[in-house]
Amino acid sequence: MTFDALSALALFTLITSITPGPNNLMLMASGANFGFARTVPHMMGITFGFMAMLLLVGLGLIRVFDAFPVIYTILKVLSVIYLLFLAFKIASAGPAQPADAGGRPMSFLQAAGFQWVNPKAWAFGLSIITIYVPLAGFGPLLIAACVVAVMAFPSVTIWTVLGKEMARFLTNPGRLRVFNWSMAGLLVASLLPVLWPSS
Repeated sequence: MTFDALSALALFTLITSITPGPNNLMLMASGANFGFARTVPHMMGITFGFMAMLLLVGLGLIRVFDAFPVIYTILKVLSVIYLLFLAFKIASAGPAQPADAGGRPMSFLQAAGFQWVNPKAWAFGLSIITIYVPLAGFGPLLIAACVVAVMAFPSVTIWTVLGKEMARFLTNPGRLRVFNWSMAGLLVASLLPVLWPSS
């Protein structure tokens, strides 16, 4: 992979990963409700979960999807159901609690697994594979996955810190409720491109 291609991939990754989407909205809600330290496993799960998904799809799993298009429909249905469930969890989250009480942030494995039903992650991953590493073998694919992980780090950090900083204004239960319902609404709104794709 040339330096120009790597630079283009890095810029594409930074812009795509930092824009609002299910992962970032959930990180902001988690940062606000649980703080930065308790959200770190969620952050790492997104980063390494997406890397694993990108590698597996790039190594041939995409051919299975092409051979059985019904899998795309199944994934879409699962995405909608799971995102609605997560929106409900965010909307009903209570005030930030100490580590041994109250609700729990998303774990590393939950966040990694979520990438498989995250519509933005699929669009992002398929764009990388088809534009930046088409038929280029394992080496370039691994490099691309590492670039994506490095460039995603600022995004997951910024969104979590943003949520944590907002927590100081959310000490009032009413404001916290409005914030959580807003995050849940935006998460549901992120489904619109999946349900009604532009022609």
